[in-house]
Amino acid sequence: MQKQKFTDQMGREIEINFPPKRIISLVPSQTELLFDLGLTNEIVGITKFCIHPKDKFKLTTKIGGTKKLDIEKIKSLKPDLIIGNKEENEKQQIEELIKHFTVWMSDIINLSDANQMIEKVGELVNKREEALMICSQIKNDFEQLEKSLVGITPKSTAYFIWKNPNMLVGKNTFINEMLPYCGLKNVLELNRYPVINDEELKKLKPEVVLLSSEPYPFKTKHIEEFKIIWPNTKIKLVDGEMFSWYGSRLLRAADYFENLHVNLFSKNHL
Repeated sequence: MQKQKFTDQMGREIEINFPPKRIISLVPSQTELLFDLGLTNEIVGITKFCIHPKDKFKLTTKIGGTKKLDIEKIKSLKPDLIIGNKEENEKQQIEELIKHFTVWMSDIINLSDANQMIEKVGELVNKREEALMICSQIKNDFEQLEKSLVGITPKSTAYFIWKNPNMLVGKNTFINEMLPYCGLKNVLELNRYPVINDEELKKLKPEVVLLSSEPYPFKTKHIEEFKIIWPNTKIKLVDGEMFSWYGSRLLRAADYFENLHVNLFSKNHL
């Protein structure tokens, strides 16, 4: 092993013993990517939300939640590399970890950022060729999807991630950037994840409402509740992982978005 320098997506330069042999991942989508790159033996810690792959989740040490990391548990695992994300992890906890360990951070808003992360992580963990293959497939899938959407008039949509209070997805988020790949456009002009009360919801008048499976587990019963507000709007439960996991899960996302688009734009859909 030898010292090698890398730059993360926040512009920070880090130095690690390359290749890293003890890796902790603080983000579910990046954890899945690391396992898909073939790093089962190197991953020593993950969060309780890193549920994929399921067999690896059961066998790997948990180090708390993405926003409530168990710092002492992390210290006990003696990682030589920690991989986190600007949005999903708490700044204060990351700053504490940086005092003791090498931490590489991603910062992702769109598909280009996601592909860059995959490529950079591949280089970081000595899996460059494997990462490039994943990026190539994702780029090809989404290029084909874009071609299929040419000439389509996007439908306005409201994407819910929480209930009581109603929290929706706004601009400047990865999920917002995924909506056009379904033939949709965000009805909100607000940034990030605004809370919208019932009166404000009525004024939005979206053509489509998407209820995400995460972080709030929306169910079929919630469709009927929102039908009271929007009786003529298409309301559908969607897989939140497809919209918000920006690692190797994107290999499945393009097909999912295409099927969702067909379903939403079908005249038979109620």
